[in-house]
Amino acid sequence: MDREKLLQLFRPSRIILPISIGIVAWTLIGYRSLDVNQLLSIDWTWYAGLWVLMALLMMVIRDLAYMYRIKVLTSDALNWKQSFQVIMLWEFASAITPSIVGGSAVAVYIVHKELNNVGKSTAIVMASSLLDELFYVLMVPILYLFISQDELFSIQQDSALQAITHDYGLYLFGFGYLFILTYSVIILYALFYNPRVIKWTFIKVFSLPFFRKWRTAAAKAGDDLIIASKEIKGKKKRFWAKAGIATFVSWTARFWVVNFLILVPLGVGIPFSDHLLIYGRQLLMWVIMLVSPTPGSAGFAEQAFIIFLGEFTQDGLIALLAIMWRLISYVPYLFIGLVVLSPWIKRVYPKDKPTG
Repeated sequence: MDREKLLQLFRPSRIILPISIGIVAWTLIGYRSLDVNQLLSIDWTWYAGLWVLMALLMMVIRDLAYMYRIKVLTSDALNWKQSFQVIMLWEFASAITPSIVGGSAVAVYIVHKELNNVGKSTAIVMASSLLDELFYVLMVPILYLFISQDELFSIQQDSALQAITHDYGLYLFGFGYLFILTYSVIILYALFYNPRVIKWTFIKVFSLPFFRKWRTAAAKAGDDLIIASKEIKGKKKRFWAKAGIATFVSWTARFWVVNFLILVPLGVGIPFSDHLLIYGRQLLMWVIMLVSPTPGSAGFAEQAFIIFLGEFTQDGLIALLAIMWRLISYVPYLFIGLVVLSPWIKRVYPKDKPTG
């Protein structure tokens, strides 16, 4: 990927689609769910302002943890400024592509431009992805110790949705969890034990008639695993402990954004058990957002928020919280990415002449 292709991928017009989808979604859910009287009834005491500030702080902590993790995974080859630019561009790529596609391919290129090493770049992005998946794989059973199945899947927004979610939500969630678990096991085995076996399996599976058109991509994925495995093997426990803690902090801070926003119209705290349930419901939301066909789950995320978290506040205010959540956790990356892109390109392409 050269400079022109990167600029084409990150062109400013790419933010128009997700923003447009978001505005349409916000308008629809606001018209359907927002109650002006309830909005005016919010007691904007210093508690409400505090919860908004705490939600913003969680996003800062999330990004700092991601920046620290990329520093750890690169063995401090990146300074804080470089780490900030890499993470913001990575988030920008994820925000303008469908969630089911993700921004990992672009992330490999971004890291490669920093390190000038394809093997290390591939290994770093794969390790990041693996740590994110392992957080999910491990956190779900831990939360199951504290949250019952009925609490997790019983949606109290309306009777029809409650019945559907209770009857089929467990199966959909189970399928998604098993898929993530299987993916994690395959990547773990490939990176730390025998990547060539996984490559051979990929090629055999994608040699079948229905999958044949993806055979070249599967072989490339197998090669990437082999390269990444060579880079990752031999890393010390301290290395993985620091990267793992950073992953836990970043994901927990991401989820706590919602926990704090739920408190805004209440002005006071809620029982710890409710906080755990809100945390658990977000794990369900994450599975749904992973298969969203829209850029950055625009439209899907807001609706999932209302469905799974509507019971924790007044019906007429849940739309407001959903919009606030996206304004805090999604929209900023669209604009920060555009701002960061220009100085990053000037730094990593120092000898390139401007075009046009």
